Order: sequence, then C-alpha cells, then structure tokens
Amino acid sequence: MPKIHFIAIGGAAMHNLALALKAKGFEITGSDDEIYEPSRSLLDANGILPDAFGWFPDKITSDLVAVIVGMHARADNPELLRAQELGIQIESYPSFLYEQSKNKQRIVIAGSHGKTSITSMILHVLKTLNKPFDYLVGARIEGFDLMASLSEAPIIVIEGDEYLASPIDRQAKFLVYKPHICLISGIAWDHINVYPTFESYTDSFKKLIQELPKAGCLFFDETDEVLMSLTENCPEHADKQGYQAHPSVVKNGQTILLGEDGKEYPIQVFGEHTLKNLQGARLICEQIGISTTAFYETIQNFKGAAKRLELVASAENGLFYKDFAHAPSKVKATTDALKNQFPSRKLVACLELHTFSSLNPAFLPHYAGTLDLADEAIIYLSEHAREIKRMDRIEEQVVQTYFKHPRLRVIRDAETLRDSLLQETWGDTNLLMMSSGTFDGLDMPKLGQEIGMLRA
Repeated sequence: MPKIHFIAIGGAAMHNLALALKAKGFEITGSDDEIYEPSRSLLDANGILPDAFGWFPDKITSDLVAVIVGMHARADNPELLRAQELGIQIESYPSFLYEQSKNKQRIVIAGSHGKTSITSMILHVLKTLNKPFDYLVGARIEGFDLMASLSEAPIIVIEGDEYLASPIDRQAKFLVYKPHICLISGIAWDHINVYPTFESYTDSFKKLIQELPKAGCLFFDETDEVLMSLTENCPEHADKQGYQAHPSVVKNGQTILLGEDGKEYPIQVFGEHTLKNLQGARLICEQIGISTTAFYETIQNFKGAAKRLELVASAENGLFYKDFAHAPSKVKATTDALKNQFPSRKLVACLELHTFSSLNPAFLPHYAGTLDLADEAIIYLSEHAREIKRMDRIEEQVVQTYFKHPRLRVIRDAETLRDSLLQETWGDTNLLMMSSGTFDGLDMPKLGQEIGMLRA
C-alpha cells in the first residue's frame, strides 16, 4: 500500500485530498501545528488525525512514496527539510493532483471571486445527472461528503486558486493544473502579502491564459474590463467566449431565470454576481455535453456552496445570512445582492477584516463604496486575529475614512458585537455577516434565535 505523508494536513484542500487518497487505498499520515473543525473531526473519524500537534521529522521515513506540503508550512519546516535530506518526492497538493489527473480532461475555474460557487454549480449538475467526474472544490456542497475526489472518471473539475502552490513552489496553484478548459470569473487584487502589486497579481492570470493548449477553451466575464484586456493574450489556437449575467426577473423575493428555451426557471440563489456565475457554469456544462435544458432543470435545486450567502435563520419579515466574502469585490457583490433582492427591507451588514490584505491599511482604500447599499454597517476588527498575524492596530478613524459609510461602527470583540446586534430592531430587516474568519467564535445560529429568527 503506497504511503504518503501530508505536512500541514489540516488545511481545507489538504485534509480533503488526504481523505480522498485514503479512500483510494493509500496509507496516509500527517502533521500540523493546529487543526480546526471540521478538518479535525473528519481526520479523526478516518483514523488519520495526528496524535500530537507539531512537526516531527521522525515521521519522514524512506518508505514514503511522496510528501505533500501545504502553504501553511514554512520553507524551513523540520519535516520538509528531512524529506529533502532523504531525497523523497515532494509535491504541493496542486502538483500531486495534476499527476493524478494527467489522463483526464481538466476543467479549471479561476478568478478573484465566484470560483467556488461556479465549481459547485457544475458539480451539482454533473452529480444530479449521474455523470462520472472527479473534483476539487473549496467549500462543502450539499450531497458531497468530501471536497475532493479521485477515481477513474474521465474529467476533473478543479477550483483553481491563485494563491501560491507551496512554500517551495511560488507559482499560482492554477498554473500547475494545465487546464484544457478554463473559466476566469473576474479580476480584483487580493493576497497582497504574496502579490505586492496589482501587476504581479494579474501576471499569474495572464500566464494562465497564454498557456492554454491547442483546442483549449477560455470562458470569461466580459463585463470585467481588466479581464477583458488580459484575454487579448489568449493564443489563436484556443477558443475564447465572454459571458454576462444570465437574464432573469425577481418575483416576490425569488429570482427566476429566463431560459434560452423560452421557459422560466425559479432558482434558490440570487444576486447579479450569482447570475454571472450561473451563466459561466452553464457554458462549461454545455462544453462538456450537458444540454441547456438539462442544466436549467438541475440548477433549480442548487442551494449554494457552504458559507456563500448561506441562510442562517429566518423570520416572516427578516433573513440572516452569512457569507465567506472578505475581498472588496466579494463584499460589494454580496451586500448589493441582498439589498437588491429585498429593497424594501433595512440591511445591517457586518464585515470582519480578517485576512492579511484586509488588515493592511494600504489595502483599505479598495473597500471604498463596498458597503454603500447597507443601511447600517459594522466593521469587526478582532484583536486576537491581529495579534496572531502580528499586524498593527487600525484606528477607527482610518476605517471610517476609507469605507466612507455614513452609518458605520467599529467593534473589536464578539461580546460587544453580539450586544450591539441584540439592541437592533429586527422588523423588516435583514442581517448579513461577512468573513473568512469566525467573528472570534460567535455562535451564529444562537444569535439568530436571540434576535427572533428561527434556524434555517
């Protein structure tokens, strides 16, 4: 039985790849200095949770066929150094996934925003129609036990992250996959800790386009001016096609697709950005042989990826959503979507600045106008997160200056945030909580109950 060791096994993609490989028959071991839920329970249930947290070079033995290293590890990680010393094959999870899918048609969904949702839509359609496929996606999807799968399927659908492949492979993950079919959902500067300039960020996307193979396909959001200019680098031997938001109407708070076949299809998700994502997913599905009608019929039951406009609780005259949004483009798209879907309701939007980029004052000007459609705005600045990331404290006046919202408050601890929300009047009001973090462990279902909404 081939034996593989994961350095930083607790990561979202890392632990799911580990579980997928265990299911395929590999013997899996791993290490990490911290593992949170749900990774911890899933690894434990499958017998591959490390006995102790930390890095242990003695786990690196000559019988390993490969060591897979995640970005959470550093280049001087003791286990990584030991693997290099022994001459063991070292892979990032993207490079290992590529090796496992060399004989498949590779479909990569890239972009600064929307890639998880688009990938999830495609997977939902393929699964509903019983099509064989493999995948890697960045969030849990209803009906899927894992976020990764490797089998004998002829195609693989990969959410292509632009972050670096590993601490010793400093190229964007999506470049490693070498896609046959590629979709780019949009460009908005992110990850400034590894892409210090906008040009360095867009260079990776430019290279992704330039490296498309003969008879390759590129789909892209043609409403994105930056992306439109990048597609000029698409080689002549590849096809490219732009798309916009799918035509729709909103009736009684529900979005209805105006199908190309002349029929109407009510769906369970909403927002201009979601309609763009859906149109991109439709084009990909058609490219791999799914009929337009089959797509429409199956997408009606799609409820969204986990943490993407996820309904936490509801009342007759109010809804409570949480969303993974953290980059400026995502924050604006999500805020606008909820307000436009329920224009007569007051919207309270709460954003946690949690990433390295968002906690950098030099990046804050990019948030100007992102919360404009919220009637009230709260910026949550976790002191705990700031200390872990060793970032300087951002003063309230700096936040006020850059967000430019007339009704904005800055809150720095979960208890104060909870008390503040409990003091709100929740009649005809929606609540939106946005973060790639946890608001310092705030119990959102309990909060929903406390403000008078029932769990979804």
